[in-house]
Amino acid sequence: MPLALLALAIGAFGIGTTEFVIMGLLPEVAGDYGVSIPTAGYLVTGYALGVVFGAPLMTVLGTKVSRKRMLMLLMGLFIVGNLLSALAPAFAVMLIGRIVASLAHGAFFGIGSVVAADLVAPDKKAGAIAMMFTGLTVANVVGVPLGTLVGQSVGWRVTFGIVAALGAIGLLGVARLVPDMPRPEGVRLRHELAAFKNVQVLLAMAMTVLGFGGVFAAITYIAPMMTHVAGFADGSVTWLLVLFGLGMVGGNLVGGKFADRALMPMLYVSLGALAVVLALFTLAAHDKVLSAVTIALIGALGFATVPPLQKRVLDQAHGAPTLASAVNIGAFNLGNALSAWLGGLVIAAGLGYTAPNWVGAALAAAALLLAVLSAALERRAGAPSTVVTGSAPAEQRAAVHH
Repeated sequence: MPLALLALAIGAFGIGTTEFVIMGLLPEVAGDYGVSIPTAGYLVTGYALGVVFGAPLMTVLGTKVSRKRMLMLLMGLFIVGNLLSALAPAFAVMLIGRIVASLAHGAFFGIGSVVAADLVAPDKKAGAIAMMFTGLTVANVVGVPLGTLVGQSVGWRVTFGIVAALGAIGLLGVARLVPDMPRPEGVRLRHELAAFKNVQVLLAMAMTVLGFGGVFAAITYIAPMMTHVAGFADGSVTWLLVLFGLGMVGGNLVGGKFADRALMPMLYVSLGALAVVLALFTLAAHDKVLSAVTIALIGALGFATVPPLQKRVLDQAHGAPTLASAVNIGAFNLGNALSAWLGGLVIAAGLGYTAPNWVGAALAAAALLLAVLSAALERRAGAPSTVVTGSAPAEQRAAVHH
């Protein structure tokens, strides 16, 4: 794999840390600002919605900029947002900081996915995408637990200051290691927008929203669930997040490997198993050992869907995949926002801290149904998953074949 993938993974590490670390620090942030846990959950929802809207916005704004320069600008925006969160004097200001940081998220992963796929042979593209996302998953093994520990020990503001420093390292990595890759000639915004006329692209994005939303329904409220239901001490949230992160790393790599061989079967297995595990978590959450095992499984099954879903979008948006790739990253976070909001609703309704698991199971099951529908429509149309035709040869190298 090219060394440039390391630079993308470093940026992904910083972004992954800031996205997920807030979940382990919700009680601390809520206490400092005098707000409820569901209200503090808006920091998750707000970030996710920022990704949803920021992904297409920043990608469109970057249509005249080389991909390397755009990646560097996005990391700069990420640094500013995290510094604002670290220094925020009020909850509303911190929420603004989270949204500013989130604007870089979708476009970075969207553009980064295209760059990663363009750096390798056609039969290794999903693996290259998975390598970039490894930075995101490793963040949950190293960055998030350490950030949670620091936040609980010396203050959550220090955590976000460290995250800003991670962003600076990511910026340097992109500047030094990613090759200068100008935008392909002949590809205009209308070509990028045309991908959204493809029903398979829209179905893939809907699978992304629902499938990954299932993960976040449970994980957003993991801290109160584990401390109030399972009976763990506050400090145990750190190593529980390590288990979640380890599951993410394994699931991401497995998903990348098998997506290059059998994409749709990989989605069937991962989404179906995710729905079952989330439903069982409602019961498992009352036992410490079962809780720990289930958290790791949720991470593994949830992130096993990421490379195949991202690859599916690149396949179907052949010829001009950059905007569709970025929007699909936004779709992951739309799922995060939807599930965090729904999870907060069921908790606020008095159904208990395990109720979001049922929400997650329903979302994952719905994603599985869409995957089956997508495959059925594709078979009925008699069209291959990847079409290697079009008027933009340079962008076609970013399409993923299977």
